[in-house]
Amino acid sequence: MAWVASALFLACGGDAPAPAPGGPVAGWPEWGGDAGGTRFSPLTQIDPTNVRFLERAWTYRTGDRPADAPNGKLAFEATPVLDDGVLYGCTPSSRAFAVDAETGAERWRFDARPNLDGTYIPTCRGVALWRDPAAAGTCARRVLLGTMDARLVALDAATGDPCADFGHAGSLDLREGLGEVRPGETYPTSAPTVVGDVVAIGALVHDGSRVDAPGGVVRGFDVRSGALRWAFDTAPPEWPPVADRGDGARWHRGTPNAWAPFSADLERGLLFVPTGNPSPDYFGGQRDGADFYGSSILALDAATGALRWRFQTVHHDLWDYDVASQPTLIEIERDGRTRAALLQPTKTGHLFVLDRETGEPLFPVEERSVPASDVPGEHASATQPFPTFPPPLHPARLEAKDAFGFTPWDRGICRDKLAALRSEGIFTPPSRQGSVLYPGTAGGANWGGVAWDPGRRLVVLNLNRVAQSVTLVPGDEALAGGASRRERIVFPQHGTPWAAIVEVITSPFGVPCSPPPWGTILALDLASGAVRWEQPFGTTRDMTPVPIGLPFGLPSMGGPIATASGLVFIGAALDDTLRAYDSETGAELWSARLPAGGQATPMTYRLRPDGRQFVVIAAGGHGTLGTRQGDWLVAYALPDRRVEEPHADGR
Repeated sequence: MAWVASALFLACGGDAPAPAPGGPVAGWPEWGGDAGGTRFSPLTQIDPTNVRFLERAWTYRTGDRPADAPNGKLAFEATPVLDDGVLYGCTPSSRAFAVDAETGAERWRFDARPNLDGTYIPTCRGVALWRDPAAAGTCARRVLLGTMDARLVALDAATGDPCADFGHAGSLDLREGLGEVRPGETYPTSAPTVVGDVVAIGALVHDGSRVDAPGGVVRGFDVRSGALRWAFDTAPPEWPPVADRGDGARWHRGTPNAWAPFSADLERGLLFVPTGNPSPDYFGGQRDGADFYGSSILALDAATGALRWRFQTVHHDLWDYDVASQPTLIEIERDGRTRAALLQPTKTGHLFVLDRETGEPLFPVEERSVPASDVPGEHASATQPFPTFPPPLHPARLEAKDAFGFTPWDRGICRDKLAALRSEGIFTPPSRQGSVLYPGTAGGANWGGVAWDPGRRLVVLNLNRVAQSVTLVPGDEALAGGASRRERIVFPQHGTPWAAIVEVITSPFGVPCSPPPWGTILALDLASGAVRWEQPFGTTRDMTPVPIGLPFGLPSMGGPIATASGLVFIGAALDDTLRAYDSETGAELWSARLPAGGQATPMTYRLRPDGRQFVVIAAGGHGTLGTRQGDWLVAYALPDRRVEEPHADGR
């Protein structure tokens, strides 16, 4: 028996066992593993008994160079998708690539050659695939790519050549209909979503810059021709039609955008869209109700774009608490029957469980009183929604007494910094005095989302726990402390009386004043609502001059995946490491050093019964987070050696 052989090898410290033949075969056809974003694989070849033998199987270099990017910064956050033995992905500078899934050999590469003027940090989290069920030949299989200069490109999956029948020579300009768009002001960062013969896409908008930023319209295009099928304008329903401003705008400006990954219920024909907040982020006194669809999950008819339901996670968002994570579609037992549900993690550390068909919470959500704003012209919401099951996963308050420091000296400075800020718990509004923002703008949960293990009823996710301050100042004073840098970002918020300065609250050593861990990974038992396990996530190994891996837990970008064998794989942390955890206990069972930062979500697949299971992750780092940059796609597998399996009688 294969498991006996594995156990013997472990007990004796011998060579790695050969991959066992047979067992499940599975791919990774969608960015989130499947259309519902579960990030779960039924594969079992790599399991807790043999995962320690994983080794690097192959690497692929994309050719992206930080030197070619604005400010020399890239963010390689892509998760490849698999079709017919080929992996398809994208790079921060809008190159699409196809590689052999077993060897890493390049099949083709396509360079969209985007104009990167004004782009903040180039990134591309993934591509989408489509197969024409009624055709063969050129472009019968398509790769859909969003670019950094706001285009949607369709490529022949076999060759990488643009599909001439899509849009204009294979490309659509997503700025069309938005009116005035400044260089780099809006572009897609997440993979498009295909439902039937419609490809849906949203876009990031630099929403801290000005009141009349481009709108956050969500659009669905015909995947064959590129013709616009529908557009969902995220303006409130009561707003009048767009007035002709002479700039070609077809949709309202300054509305909530939809930059995070979408998910889809293919059976019901529903598209689930997480939204951000209206422009600008930290002052809403002039929004005129534009928050209606902000920081929400929208369920749209995938064929028509019609709204089925909406659920808002934050009212009148003043904290940049946009819904950054892909909605995850699961089945759950509730009231004695199986319900089609949607899990929505948020930056606030809240996890909402909703009915997929209606948007109604499956467990009570309470509207609780929160602090009022003291800024002239602002009207903060008097209440915010709090889920009661599961309870919030992130601490809701940070006070001066909680300050962290290595010594009494730096702890005292942190204590004084926190004492000088307005701090009344989560949802303390931005202020002239400066307010504690905890969770910070990175969360809580971010775009990495959750992994759902249906057999164990476990939700696995990584959370950030770093505090920031947000201070409103008159616009002409915004740059008094210097221009933006990694720990301090200035948002001009043109068109309002106030600019916003958002800073990480740190000690003189550059260490967060909030107590560690500054990042965790946890598993939540959705049957009981209890946290099954939680661990500090990430070490200081690559963040200090001396490579000492202190296990403080660090912020992360990217998310986990889960396998039926009982493993969780995740990169994401700031220490250039891919890890495997035991799903049941949270024990770290294996880790491998990556050639660059692993700020991406891994994926896994096995092509045939006699083949190996691979785990693949993009290792290219993140310019803003300061991790090591590069252009690697790295695959791991069990050693490709054959050993004779013992007979059942032990011979």
